[in-house]
Amino acid sequence: MDPYIAVLTGAGLLILLVAWLPMLLREMPLSLPIVCVGIGFLVFRFLVPAGGEPPHPLRFPELTERLTELVVIVSLMGCGLKLDRLPGWRSWGVTWRLLAVTMPLSILALALMGWAFAGLGAAAAMLLAASLAPTDPVLAADVQVGPPQSGEEDEVRFGLTSEAGLNDGLAFPFTNLAIAMALEGPEPGGWIWGWLAEDVLWKLAAGVVAGWAIGAFLGWLTFRLPNRARLSRTGDGFLALGITFLVYGLTEMAHGYGFVAVFVAAIAFRRAERNNQFHERLHDFAEQTERLLMMVVLVLFGGSLAHGLLEPLTWPAALCGILFLLVVRPLATWIGMIGSGRPADEVAALGVFGIRGVGTLYYLAYAAGEADWAQGDLLWATAGFIVLVSILAHGTTVTPALRLLDRRRSGVRGEAGGEANGEGVATASRST
Repeated sequence: MDPYIAVLTGAGLLILLVAWLPMLLREMPLSLPIVCVGIGFLVFRFLVPAGGEPPHPLRFPELTERLTELVVIVSLMGCGLKLDRLPGWRSWGVTWRLLAVTMPLSILALALMGWAFAGLGAAAAMLLAASLAPTDPVLAADVQVGPPQSGEEDEVRFGLTSEAGLNDGLAFPFTNLAIAMALEGPEPGGWIWGWLAEDVLWKLAAGVVAGWAIGAFLGWLTFRLPNRARLSRTGDGFLALGITFLVYGLTEMAHGYGFVAVFVAAIAFRRAERNNQFHERLHDFAEQTERLLMMVVLVLFGGSLAHGLLEPLTWPAALCGILFLLVVRPLATWIGMIGSGRPADEVAALGVFGIRGVGTLYYLAYAAGEADWAQGDLLWATAGFIVLVSILAHGTTVTPALRLLDRRRSGVRGEAGGEANGEGVATASRST
Protein backbone atom coordinates (compact mmCIF):
# COMPACT_ATOMS: atom_id res chain seq x y z
CA MET A 1 0.00 0.00 0.00
CA ASP A 2 1.20 3.49 -0.85
CA PRO A 3 2.25 5.16 2.48
CA TYR A 4 0.82 8.47 1.28
CA ILE A 5 -2.62 6.93 0.75
CA ALA A 6 -2.40 5.21 4.14
CA VAL A 7 -1.57 8.53 5.83
CA LEU A 8 -4.47 10.29 4.09
CA THR A 9 -6.86 7.53 5.14
CA GLY A 10 -5.64 7.62 8.74
CA ALA A 11 -5.86 11.42 8.84
CA GLY A 12 -9.45 11.34 7.55
CA LEU A 13 -10.45 8.78 10.15
CA LEU A 14 -8.74 10.79 12.89
CA ILE A 15 -10.57 14.00 11.94
CA LEU A 16 -13.93 12.22 11.88
CA LEU A 17 -13.23 10.74 15.31
CA VAL A 18 -12.32 14.19 16.65
CA ALA A 19 -15.72 15.49 15.54
CA TRP A 20 -17.92 12.53 16.44
CA LEU A 21 -16.42 10.78 19.46
CA PRO A 22 -17.13 13.52 22.06
CA MET A 23 -20.84 13.30 21.22
CA LEU A 24 -20.89 9.50 21.20
CA LEU A 25 -19.07 9.28 24.54
CA ARG A 26 -21.10 11.96 26.30
CA GLU A 27 -23.34 9.48 28.15
CA MET A 28 -20.71 6.75 28.58
CA PRO A 29 -18.11 6.22 31.32
CA LEU A 30 -15.37 6.78 28.77
CA SER A 31 -13.42 9.77 27.52
CA LEU A 32 -11.84 10.76 24.23
CA PRO A 33 -8.28 10.34 25.63
CA ILE A 34 -9.02 6.72 26.67
CA VAL A 35 -10.22 5.88 23.17
CA CYS A 36 -7.19 7.59 21.58
CA VAL A 37 -4.70 5.68 23.72
CA GLY A 38 -6.54 2.43 22.99
CA ILE A 39 -6.49 3.08 19.24
CA GLY A 40 -2.77 3.85 19.34
CA PHE A 41 -2.01 0.70 21.31
CA LEU A 42 -3.97 -1.54 18.93
CA VAL A 43 -2.69 0.10 15.73
CA PHE A 44 0.98 -0.04 16.68
CA ARG A 45 0.68 -3.47 18.26
CA PHE A 46 -1.11 -5.28 15.45
CA LEU A 47 -1.18 -3.16 12.28
CA VAL A 48 2.20 -1.44 12.06
CA PRO A 49 4.85 -3.74 10.54
CA ALA A 50 7.24 -5.30 13.03
CA GLY A 51 10.19 -3.64 11.33
CA GLY A 52 8.72 -0.16 11.73
CA GLU A 53 10.16 2.38 14.14
CA PRO A 54 8.03 2.44 17.32
CA PRO A 55 6.97 5.90 18.57
CA HIS A 56 9.01 5.73 21.77
CA PRO A 57 9.80 9.21 23.23
CA LEU A 58 13.37 8.20 24.05
CA ARG A 59 13.94 7.55 20.34
CA PHE A 60 12.31 10.81 19.22
CA PRO A 61 12.86 13.31 22.06
CA GLU A 62 12.88 16.43 19.86
CA LEU A 63 9.72 15.44 17.97
CA THR A 64 8.04 14.60 21.28
CA GLU A 65 9.02 17.97 22.72
CA ARG A 66 7.80 20.03 19.77
CA LEU A 67 4.53 18.18 19.28
CA THR A 68 3.54 18.27 22.95
CA GLU A 69 4.67 21.91 23.19
CA LEU A 70 2.33 22.82 20.35
CA VAL A 71 -0.63 21.04 21.95
CA VAL A 72 -0.04 22.72 25.31
CA ILE A 73 0.20 26.30 24.03
CA VAL A 74 -2.95 25.94 21.93
CA SER A 75 -4.73 24.51 24.96
CA LEU A 76 -3.52 27.38 27.15
CA MET A 77 -4.99 29.91 24.74
CA GLY A 78 -8.33 28.10 24.88
CA CYS A 79 -8.22 28.02 28.70
CA GLY A 80 -7.67 31.76 28.93
CA LEU A 81 -10.36 32.65 26.40
CA LYS A 82 -13.08 30.63 28.13
CA LEU A 83 -12.72 32.26 31.56
CA ASP A 84 -15.44 34.85 32.20
CA ARG A 85 -14.22 35.84 35.66
CA LEU A 86 -11.90 38.87 35.89
CA PRO A 87 -8.59 38.24 37.67
CA GLY A 88 -8.59 39.33 41.30
CA TRP A 89 -7.18 38.39 44.66
CA ARG A 90 -10.50 37.23 46.09
CA SER A 91 -12.29 36.13 42.92
CA TRP A 92 -9.35 33.85 42.04
CA GLY A 93 -8.75 32.78 45.65
CA VAL A 94 -9.03 29.05 44.90
CA THR A 95 -6.50 29.42 42.08
CA TRP A 96 -3.90 31.18 44.20
CA ARG A 97 -4.21 28.52 46.90
CA LEU A 98 -3.73 25.73 44.37
CA LEU A 99 -0.68 27.44 42.90
CA ALA A 100 1.00 28.73 46.08
CA VAL A 101 0.33 25.80 48.42
CA THR A 102 -0.93 22.69 46.66
CA MET A 103 1.55 22.65 43.79
CA PRO A 104 4.78 23.21 45.83
CA LEU A 105 3.66 20.64 48.43
CA SER A 106 2.93 18.13 45.66
CA ILE A 107 6.35 18.69 44.09
CA LEU A 108 8.14 18.35 47.43
CA ALA A 109 6.28 15.17 48.41
CA LEU A 110 6.70 13.44 45.04
CA ALA A 111 10.37 14.39 44.80
CA LEU A 112 11.03 12.89 48.24
CA MET A 113 9.06 9.75 47.35
CA GLY A 114 10.91 9.34 44.05
CA TRP A 115 14.27 9.74 45.75
CA ALA A 116 13.58 7.65 48.86
CA PHE A 117 11.43 4.82 47.46
CA ALA A 118 11.48 4.74 43.65
CA GLY A 119 15.25 4.54 43.31
CA LEU A 120 15.63 7.82 41.42
CA GLY A 121 18.52 10.19 41.92
CA ALA A 122 17.84 13.62 43.40
CA ALA A 123 17.77 15.41 40.03
CA ALA A 124 15.62 12.76 38.35
CA ALA A 125 13.19 12.75 41.30
CA MET A 126 12.86 16.53 41.08
CA LEU A 127 12.23 16.32 37.33
CA LEU A 128 9.55 13.66 37.83
CA ALA A 129 7.83 15.78 40.48
CA ALA A 130 8.00 18.97 38.42
CA SER A 131 6.57 17.28 35.34
CA LEU A 132 3.71 15.58 37.18
CA ALA A 133 2.61 18.32 39.58
CA PRO A 134 0.77 20.61 37.10
CA THR A 135 -2.85 19.93 36.22
CA ASP A 136 -2.80 19.32 32.49
CA PRO A 137 -4.71 21.89 30.39
CA VAL A 138 -5.09 19.42 27.51
CA LEU A 139 -6.58 16.34 29.15
CA ALA A 140 -8.54 18.26 31.79
CA ALA A 141 -11.16 19.51 29.31
CA ASP A 142 -13.93 17.52 31.01
CA VAL A 143 -13.36 19.34 34.32
CA GLN A 144 -12.99 22.82 32.87
CA VAL A 145 -15.47 25.65 32.49
CA GLY A 146 -17.62 25.87 29.37
CA PRO A 147 -17.10 28.18 26.37
CA PRO A 148 -17.08 31.98 26.83
CA GLN A 149 -20.30 33.37 28.34
CA SER A 150 -21.77 29.90 28.85
CA GLY A 151 -22.21 30.41 32.59
CA GLU A 152 -20.50 27.11 33.49
CA GLU A 153 -18.05 28.59 35.97
CA ASP A 154 -18.55 27.05 39.42
CA GLU A 155 -15.60 27.05 41.80
CA VAL A 156 -14.42 23.52 40.98
CA ARG A 157 -14.41 23.98 37.21
CA PHE A 158 -13.03 27.49 37.47
CA GLY A 159 -10.30 26.46 39.91
CA LEU A 160 -9.10 23.55 37.78
CA THR A 161 -9.23 25.61 34.56
CA SER A 162 -7.32 28.59 35.93
CA GLU A 163 -4.86 26.30 37.73
CA ALA A 164 -4.20 24.37 34.53
CA GLY A 165 -3.68 27.66 32.69
CA LEU A 166 -1.01 28.93 35.07
CA ASN A 167 0.71 25.96 36.68
CA ASP A 168 2.10 24.55 33.46
CA GLY A 169 4.27 27.66 33.30
CA LEU A 170 4.99 27.63 37.03
CA ALA A 171 6.36 24.10 36.73
CA PHE A 172 9.17 25.42 34.55
CA PRO A 173 11.33 26.80 37.40
CA PHE A 174 11.26 23.38 39.08
CA THR A 175 12.04 21.64 35.79
CA ASN A 176 15.02 23.96 35.32
CA LEU A 177 16.01 23.28 38.93
CA ALA A 178 16.16 19.57 38.12
CA ILE A 179 18.25 20.29 35.02
CA ALA A 180 20.66 22.44 37.08
CA MET A 181 20.94 19.65 39.65
CA ALA A 182 21.71 17.16 36.86
CA LEU A 183 24.38 19.40 35.34
CA GLU A 184 25.98 20.91 38.46
CA GLY A 185 25.18 18.40 41.18
CA PRO A 186 22.34 18.24 43.70
CA GLU A 187 24.15 20.29 46.36
CA PRO A 188 23.20 23.99 46.16
CA GLY A 189 26.25 25.90 45.01
CA GLY A 190 26.90 28.95 42.91
CA TRP A 191 24.21 27.87 40.45
CA ILE A 192 21.38 28.38 42.93
CA TRP A 193 21.53 32.18 42.68
CA GLY A 194 21.47 32.12 38.91
CA TRP A 195 18.50 29.79 39.00
CA LEU A 196 16.61 32.08 41.39
CA ALA A 197 17.42 35.23 39.43
CA GLU A 198 16.82 33.93 35.91
CA ASP A 199 14.56 30.87 36.05
CA VAL A 200 12.32 32.06 38.87
CA LEU A 201 12.26 35.86 38.91
CA TRP A 202 13.09 37.02 35.40
CA LYS A 203 11.38 34.36 33.31
CA LEU A 204 8.17 34.40 35.33
CA ALA A 205 8.01 38.20 35.33
CA ALA A 206 8.81 38.36 31.63
CA GLY A 207 6.10 35.82 30.88
CA VAL A 208 3.44 37.75 32.80
CA VAL A 209 4.42 41.20 31.50
CA ALA A 210 4.91 40.13 27.88
CA GLY A 211 1.69 38.12 27.86
CA TRP A 212 -0.37 40.95 29.32
CA ALA A 213 1.18 43.64 27.11
CA ILE A 214 0.86 41.71 23.85
CA GLY A 215 -2.60 40.40 24.68
CA ALA A 216 -3.87 43.85 25.64
CA PHE A 217 -2.36 45.43 22.51
CA LEU A 218 -3.85 42.80 20.22
CA GLY A 219 -7.19 43.21 22.01
CA TRP A 220 -7.06 46.97 21.39
CA LEU A 221 -6.27 46.39 17.71
CA THR A 222 -9.09 43.91 17.39
CA PHE A 223 -11.87 45.66 19.30
CA ARG A 224 -10.87 49.30 19.82
CA LEU A 225 -9.00 50.38 16.71
CA PRO A 226 -10.97 53.37 15.40
CA ASN A 227 -11.93 52.38 11.89
CA ARG A 228 -15.09 51.67 9.96
CA ALA A 229 -14.68 47.90 10.00
CA ARG A 230 -13.38 46.53 13.28
CA LEU A 231 -10.92 43.69 12.91
CA SER A 232 -13.11 41.46 15.07
CA ARG A 233 -15.65 41.39 12.24
CA THR A 234 -13.40 39.12 10.22
CA GLY A 235 -14.90 36.24 12.18
CA ASP A 236 -11.83 34.12 11.51
CA GLY A 237 -11.32 31.75 14.42
CA PHE A 238 -7.87 30.77 13.22
CA LEU A 239 -6.65 34.11 14.57
CA ALA A 240 -6.43 32.24 17.89
CA LEU A 241 -3.44 30.38 16.48
CA GLY A 242 -1.86 33.61 15.26
CA ILE A 243 -2.17 35.18 18.71
CA THR A 244 -0.85 32.01 20.36
CA PHE A 245 2.20 31.67 18.16
CA LEU A 246 3.05 35.38 18.23
CA VAL A 247 2.84 35.67 22.01
CA TYR A 248 4.75 32.45 22.58
CA GLY A 249 7.48 33.30 20.08
CA LEU A 250 8.07 36.89 21.28
CA THR A 251 8.14 35.82 24.93
CA GLU A 252 10.59 33.01 24.29
CA MET A 253 12.80 35.47 22.39
CA ALA A 254 12.79 37.64 25.53
CA HIS A 255 13.78 34.56 27.56
CA GLY A 256 10.47 34.46 29.41
CA TYR A 257 8.11 31.57 30.00
CA GLY A 258 5.95 31.32 26.91
CA PHE A 259 3.42 29.04 28.61
CA VAL A 260 2.64 31.71 31.19
CA ALA A 261 2.54 34.41 28.52
CA VAL A 262 0.02 32.61 26.30
CA PHE A 263 -2.48 32.12 29.11
CA VAL A 264 -2.03 35.68 30.42
CA ALA A 265 -2.37 37.06 26.88
CA ALA A 266 -5.67 35.22 26.44
CA ILE A 267 -6.96 36.78 29.68
CA ALA A 268 -5.83 40.25 28.59
CA PHE A 269 -7.27 39.82 25.08
CA ARG A 270 -10.60 38.71 26.52
CA ARG A 271 -10.61 41.71 28.88
CA ALA A 272 -10.49 44.17 25.95
CA GLU A 273 -14.17 43.47 25.21
CA ARG A 274 -15.44 40.63 27.37
CA ASN A 275 -18.85 39.95 25.83
CA ASN A 276 -17.98 40.05 22.14
CA GLN A 277 -19.05 36.89 20.30
CA PHE A 278 -15.71 36.83 18.50
CA HIS A 279 -14.23 35.21 21.63
CA GLU A 280 -16.46 32.21 21.08
CA ARG A 281 -15.15 31.76 17.53
CA LEU A 282 -11.57 32.00 18.73
CA HIS A 283 -12.19 29.55 21.55
CA ASP A 284 -13.99 27.06 19.32
CA PHE A 285 -11.18 27.05 16.76
CA ALA A 286 -8.53 26.67 19.47
CA GLU A 287 -10.49 23.81 21.04
CA GLN A 288 -10.92 21.99 17.73
CA THR A 289 -7.22 22.35 16.93
CA GLU A 290 -6.30 21.20 20.43
CA ARG A 291 -8.49 18.09 20.15
CA LEU A 292 -6.96 17.13 16.82
CA LEU A 293 -3.39 17.56 18.07
CA MET A 294 -4.24 15.81 21.33
CA MET A 295 -5.50 12.77 19.45
CA VAL A 296 -2.25 12.56 17.49
CA VAL A 297 -0.18 12.74 20.70
CA LEU A 298 -2.29 10.17 22.53
CA VAL A 299 -2.34 7.74 19.61
CA LEU A 300 1.46 7.92 19.60
CA PHE A 301 1.47 7.54 23.39
CA GLY A 302 -0.62 4.40 23.00
CA GLY A 303 1.88 3.19 20.42
CA SER A 304 4.75 3.73 22.84
CA LEU A 305 2.86 1.67 25.44
CA ALA A 306 2.58 -1.13 22.89
CA HIS A 307 6.35 -1.05 22.37
CA GLY A 308 7.71 -1.20 25.89
CA LEU A 309 7.40 2.27 27.43
CA LEU A 310 6.42 0.74 30.77
CA GLU A 311 8.90 -2.17 30.76
CA PRO A 312 11.48 -0.41 33.01
CA LEU A 313 8.76 0.39 35.58
CA THR A 314 9.44 -0.96 39.07
CA TRP A 315 6.91 -1.76 41.79
CA PRO A 316 8.21 1.01 44.10
CA ALA A 317 7.93 3.57 41.29
CA ALA A 318 4.41 2.41 40.42
CA LEU A 319 3.40 2.61 44.09
CA CYS A 320 4.77 6.16 44.32
CA GLY A 321 2.65 7.10 41.32
CA ILE A 322 -0.53 5.64 42.81
CA LEU A 323 0.13 7.34 46.15
CA PHE A 324 0.70 10.64 44.38
CA LEU A 325 -2.66 10.48 42.60
CA LEU A 326 -4.70 9.12 45.50
CA VAL A 327 -3.03 10.65 48.55
CA VAL A 328 -0.48 13.39 47.85
CA ARG A 329 -2.45 15.63 45.49
CA PRO A 330 -5.75 15.37 47.47
CA LEU A 331 -3.97 15.95 50.79
CA ALA A 332 -1.98 18.91 49.42
CA THR A 333 -5.23 20.38 48.08
CA TRP A 334 -6.93 19.98 51.44
CA ILE A 335 -4.04 21.79 53.13
CA GLY A 336 -4.17 24.54 50.53
CA MET A 337 -7.91 25.04 51.02
CA ILE A 338 -7.77 25.41 54.81
CA GLY A 339 -9.61 28.60 55.71
CA SER A 340 -11.12 29.03 52.24
CA GLY A 341 -14.63 28.11 53.34
CA ARG A 342 -15.11 25.74 50.39
CA PRO A 343 -17.36 22.69 51.02
CA ALA A 344 -15.63 19.35 51.55
CA ASP A 345 -16.99 17.84 48.32
CA GLU A 346 -15.57 20.73 46.26
CA VAL A 347 -12.17 20.41 47.95
CA ALA A 348 -12.22 16.68 47.22
CA ALA A 349 -13.02 17.29 43.54
CA LEU A 350 -10.24 19.88 43.25
CA GLY A 351 -7.79 17.40 44.75
CA VAL A 352 -8.82 14.28 42.90
CA PHE A 353 -9.24 15.73 39.41
CA GLY A 354 -5.85 17.38 39.01
CA ILE A 355 -5.17 15.41 35.83
CA ARG A 356 -1.69 14.48 34.50
CA GLY A 357 -1.11 14.38 30.77
CA VAL A 358 0.51 16.00 27.74
CA GLY A 359 2.32 18.68 29.77
CA THR A 360 4.13 15.92 31.67
CA LEU A 361 5.39 14.43 28.42
CA TYR A 362 6.55 17.87 27.29
CA TYR A 363 8.61 18.58 30.39
CA LEU A 364 10.35 15.22 30.24
CA ALA A 365 11.15 15.66 26.54
CA TYR A 366 12.38 19.22 27.15
CA ALA A 367 14.66 18.11 29.98
CA ALA A 368 16.00 15.26 27.85
CA GLY A 369 17.37 17.83 25.42
CA GLU A 370 19.05 19.87 28.16
CA ALA A 371 20.91 17.21 30.18
CA ASP A 372 21.81 13.53 30.19
CA TRP A 373 19.63 11.38 32.43
CA ALA A 374 21.08 8.03 33.40
CA GLN A 375 17.65 6.90 34.60
CA GLY A 376 15.75 8.25 31.62
CA ASP A 377 14.01 4.94 30.92
CA LEU A 378 12.72 4.69 34.50
CA LEU A 379 11.66 8.36 34.43
CA TRP A 380 9.61 7.86 31.27
CA ALA A 381 8.16 4.58 32.50
CA THR A 382 7.06 6.08 35.81
CA ALA A 383 5.62 9.22 34.23
CA GLY A 384 3.95 7.20 31.48
CA PHE A 385 2.38 4.90 34.06
CA ILE A 386 0.98 7.82 36.08
CA VAL A 387 -0.35 9.52 32.94
CA LEU A 388 -2.00 6.27 31.85
CA VAL A 389 -3.61 5.70 35.26
CA SER A 390 -4.76 9.33 35.30
CA ILE A 391 -6.32 9.02 31.85
CA LEU A 392 -8.14 5.80 32.78
CA ALA A 393 -9.23 6.76 36.30
CA HIS A 394 -10.21 10.34 35.62
CA GLY A 395 -11.72 9.58 32.24
CA THR A 396 -14.18 7.08 33.73
CA THR A 397 -15.09 8.99 36.90
CA VAL A 398 -15.04 12.71 36.15
CA THR A 399 -18.40 12.98 34.36
CA PRO A 400 -20.52 11.15 36.98
CA ALA A 401 -18.60 12.84 39.82
CA LEU A 402 -19.18 16.35 38.52
CA ARG A 403 -22.84 15.58 37.79
CA LEU A 404 -23.26 14.44 41.39
CA LEU A 405 -21.52 17.61 42.57
CA ASP A 406 -23.81 19.73 40.41
CA ARG A 407 -26.90 18.00 41.79
CA ARG A 408 -25.76 18.54 45.35
CA ARG A 409 -25.03 22.18 44.64
CA SER A 410 -28.45 22.63 43.03
CA GLY A 411 -30.08 20.91 46.00
CA VAL A 412 -28.37 23.23 48.44
CA ARG A 413 -29.46 26.25 46.45
CA GLY A 414 -33.00 24.87 46.27
CA GLU A 415 -33.15 24.32 50.04
CA ALA A 416 -31.76 27.80 50.65
CA GLY A 417 -34.35 29.28 48.32
CA GLY A 418 -37.13 27.28 50.00
CA GLU A 419 -36.05 28.45 53.46
CA ALA A 420 -35.90 32.04 52.25
CA ASN A 421 -39.40 31.76 50.75
CA GLY A 422 -40.70 30.19 53.94
CA GLU A 423 -39.28 32.99 56.04
CA GLY A 424 -40.83 35.50 53.69
CA VAL A 425 -44.26 33.87 53.98
CA ALA A 426 -43.98 33.73 57.76
CA THR A 427 -42.98 37.37 57.92
CA ALA A 428 -45.85 38.35 55.67
CA SER A 429 -48.36 36.39 57.78
CA ARG A 430 -47.09 38.03 60.97
CA SER A 431 -47.33 41.45 59.42
CA THR A 432 -50.96 40.87 58.43
